[in-house]
Amino acid sequence: MQLETASILEHRDYGSGYRLLRLAAPQIAPQVQPGQFVHLRVPRLEASVLRRPFSIFRAENGVVTLLYKAVGHGTSVLSAATSGEPVSLIGPLGNGFPLDLPAGRVPVLVAGGYGMAALYLVARRLAVPGLVFVGGRSAPDILCVEDFEALGWQVHVATEDGSRGVRGWVTVPLDAWLAEGRAGRTPEFYACGPNSMLEVIGQRALAHDWRAWLSVDRHMGCGVGACLTCVVKLKDADGTWLWARSCKEGPVFESRQIHWDRAEEEA
Repeated sequence: MQLETASILEHRDYGSGYRLLRLAAPQIAPQVQPGQFVHLRVPRLEASVLRRPFSIFRAENGVVTLLYKAVGHGTSVLSAATSGEPVSLIGPLGNGFPLDLPAGRVPVLVAGGYGMAALYLVARRLAVPGLVFVGGRSAPDILCVEDFEALGWQVHVATEDGSRGVRGWVTVPLDAWLAEGRAGRTPEFYACGPNSMLEVIGQRALAHDWRAWLSVDRHMGCGVGACLTCVVKLKDADGTWLWARSCKEGPVFESRQIHWDRAEEEA
């Protein structure tokens, strides 16, 4: 973990309300593992005590790239930042996705909306390509398809209104592939998106004793494990339960660890 003053190299519209932010961060970028995040102090928002967490889209050649949507006051202020401005970062933070794919497993990435950005480094760094299933409300919510296809991954799209790919939730094409297309291969899931989607993917994995690595969605305060606002309820090995910090022990957990009923009550 590093505290670094990065410099904005590029900040542009990505379409449909999304923004692409490239930051020169030579100390943080080489340390990034897939699924980790940075905690960013928004420029010109000095009155705010808290930083904002952002999943890392790309990290290469000393540059960290973020893909985000302006959905609140903090990200709206951030969207006005311009090239050359300094940005304070803490990172990389959290435990990301494991990349030790067992022999014979096919990697299956499942994303909801801009969860695709958090999964790109998984696709980039796994030794073998696999399949990507991405869902969103409509076509503008489907991101980065070409980036994954350029890496040799098969991408399946679902939208709730049918404006791109098949109509329905992301589980529609996923379940079709699980039933007819996997040809006996054992999937290894990597998922990022709304907690409701993560729970469903976890259920699919548990039903067949497959592994599913899930990046949980929790509001974060400090980002470094001190404030306990982002806790997730986990099952302990002896059948009891414990609290884990999504910013520190997570945000990625294996599906068998997560105690979903309480986690969803607090979401």
